[in-house]
Amino acid sequence: MQQHDTIAILDFGGQYAHLITNRIRRLGVHAVIEDHDVTADQLQHYKGIILSGGPQSVNAEGAVLADPDLFELGIPVLGICYGHQVTNKILGGKISPGHTKEYGKTKLHIDSPKGIFKNISAESLNVWMSHWDEVTEIPVGFQVLAHTDINDFAAVGNLEKNIFGIQFHPEVTHTQMGMEILKNFVEITEAEKTWDTSHYLPSISEAVQQQVQETGRKVFMLVSGGVDSVVAFTLLNKVLGQENVVGLLVDTGFMRQGEVEEVMTALKALDVSNLHVADAKQEFYKALEGVSDPEEKRGIIGKKFIDVQKRMVKELNLNADDFLLGQGTIYPDTIESGSTKNADKIKTHHNRVPEIDSLIEQGLVIEPLQELYKDEVRQLGEALGLPHHLVWRHPFPGPGLAIRMLCTPHEPKPLQKIDEEQSAAREYLSGLGLNGLILPIQSVGVQGDARTYRHPITIWPASSSSESEGATTEGNWQDHWNAEKLHDISTTLTNRFESINRVVFCLSGTIDSAELIPDCYLTAERVHKIQAADKIVMDSIMSFDDQEKSIWQCPTVLLPLSINSKDSSNDPQEGILIRPVSSIDAMTADANIINTEALTDMVKKLTALEPKPSAIFYDLTNKPPGTIEWE
Repeated sequence: MQQHDTIAILDFGGQYAHLITNRIRRLGVHAVIEDHDVTADQLQHYKGIILSGGPQSVNAEGAVLADPDLFELGIPVLGICYGHQVTNKILGGKISPGHTKEYGKTKLHIDSPKGIFKNISAESLNVWMSHWDEVTEIPVGFQVLAHTDINDFAAVGNLEKNIFGIQFHPEVTHTQMGMEILKNFVEITEAEKTWDTSHYLPSISEAVQQQVQETGRKVFMLVSGGVDSVVAFTLLNKVLGQENVVGLLVDTGFMRQGEVEEVMTALKALDVSNLHVADAKQEFYKALEGVSDPEEKRGIIGKKFIDVQKRMVKELNLNADDFLLGQGTIYPDTIESGSTKNADKIKTHHNRVPEIDSLIEQGLVIEPLQELYKDEVRQLGEALGLPHHLVWRHPFPGPGLAIRMLCTPHEPKPLQKIDEEQSAAREYLSGLGLNGLILPIQSVGVQGDARTYRHPITIWPASSSSESEGATTEGNWQDHWNAEKLHDISTTLTNRFESINRVVFCLSGTIDSAELIPDCYLTAERVHKIQAADKIVMDSIMSFDDQEKSIWQCPTVLLPLSINSKDSSNDPQEGILIRPVSSIDAMTADANIINTEALTDMVKKLTALEPKPSAIFYDLTNKPPGTIEWE
C-alpha cells in the first residue's frame, strides 16, 4: 500500500481503531490500520501516526507497547486513550490506577488552545472517556493542554516535536468538537486530501467479484431482516446478478411482530425474486430450551442458522459445494467479538461462532460489509437504490428478541460488594431526592475497552416518609425527568461503583425489593409478551416525529424480575425495560431521554398489557459503560 500522504493507526486492540480510520478518511486523508508492533522503519514514510485505545493496562505484565523509535522519526504522533498512556510511559511519564474511573460523558477543561486544540475557543468541552488507569506524571518537554475535574493530564503535548496524548476519544460522535481536534492533527501532519468515501461501492464490488471468481462459487446469503443483511443481499444481487445469489430469510421465532412480512414486501417492491423464507421457530425454541447464559444463547443461534441453511440447501436441491456463505456482518460485530489482534471480547456475534469461523478460515464466507460502520452501510444502501425508510429504520440484531429476553441464570452469581456499594449509592441518591436498588441480574457492558458483566441499579423518586425505603413511583417520576440531571446521575453511579455498569429508572409500580423469577427461559409465551411490548414502544416512537429523528435504536428488554411491594400479586410477573439511544455507528451511544409527554403515553400502554408487568424500567446508560443491547 502506498504510504505517501497516509496516516497510520496502530491497533492496540481497542474498540475504536477502525472508527479512528473512518474519521480520518472522512477528513479526506487516506488512513490504514497497522498492528501495534509495526517497526519504526516500516512507519517512516507515513505522514502521521495515531496510537489507538486498548483493553489492557500499560503496567500489566506483557502489556502491548509500541516501538520506542517511532517517536524519533520526526513524524507527528497522537496517542488516544491507551495510546496516550503508551506514549507517556515510553517517553518517561508515569501511569497509575485512577482513584475514580471515567466512563462516558466527561467535562474537559482546555488549558492551552495550541497544537491539536488550535482555534478551539471553548473553555471546556464534553468528551467521551473510557478508562481506569491515568497519566500521573508527564515526560520532559511535555505540557498540559487540558484536564478534567479528576484527571490533571487528560491532554498533553510536546509542541516542538508534535507529539500529543489525549485520554478521551475524539473519534466518537459524542465528543464535542472531536472532528475539529482530529482535523487539527491532520493539518499538523500536512497530509494531502486524497481519499473520497465514494470509493467504497466500486472497491467493495471489485472485492466481491474477485472472491467469487477465485472460488468459482455462487453465494448463499443469510438475510436476518435487519438493515445490514438486507443491504448486503442487495449488493450481492447487484454485483453478481440474482441468478448467482440465493437468499434465505430464517424466521427464528425471535423476530419483531410482522417483521417477516414487512421485509418480504419491501424486497418484492425491488423486484427481488431470489429470497426464500424458512419457518424455523420450533427448531430454535427447542435448541434453546433451558439455556440462560447470553454467550451460550448466541452460540446456539449462530450454529442453528447454519443447520437451517444446510437443510434448506437440500430442500432447494442445491449443491452446497457450489456456494459461499454470505453474511451481513459489519465492523462493530467483529471488533466486539474480539476478532482483531489484542481486542477484548465484549460479546460473541452470532456471525462469529466456531462453525462460521471455520468456514471463514477456508475462504468460504463472503462478508461485503465487514469493514463498514452502520452509517456507511446506510449510505451504501441508498446508493444501491434501497428506499430511505428501509435503510434508516432501527437496527435489529441477528439473534433478534432472543438477546432481549434475559433468562434466569442456573447459578446466580453472588452480589459481590453489593451491601457496601448499595449503602453508598443510596447515600448519594438521597441528596437528589431519589432512592436506589442494585438489581440481582447482570448485563454486558464495555468499560475501558474491556467487557464487563455487572449489575444495573434502578433508581426512583424517594418516599416522602423517611422510614420507608420503598416508594410509589407512578405519577412523580416526571418531576425528575431532566436529561442533563439523569445523564449526570448515570455517569456518576457507573464511574463510582465497581459492581454497576447500568443505571435504570423505574417508571411504574412500587419497590420494596426485587427477586429473580425462577425458570424464565426462551419460550413462545415470552416471545409473544416481548413482541407486544416492542410493538407498543416502536409505534409510540414513530408517532412522535422528533423522537423518530433522534432515536437511533430502541431495544425493548424483558427482565425476569419480580418487583415486590405491598400491593404485589401472588403471581410474580416480569419487568419491561426500554432502551432508547442516539448513535451513528453503534460504537458509542447516548441514552436518549424521551420527552415526558411521549413517555407518559408509552408507560400507560405498557402497564395496560396482560399480564401486567411488575415494573417499567428506562435505561439511562450511555455506551460506554453499557452496550446498546443488554446481552
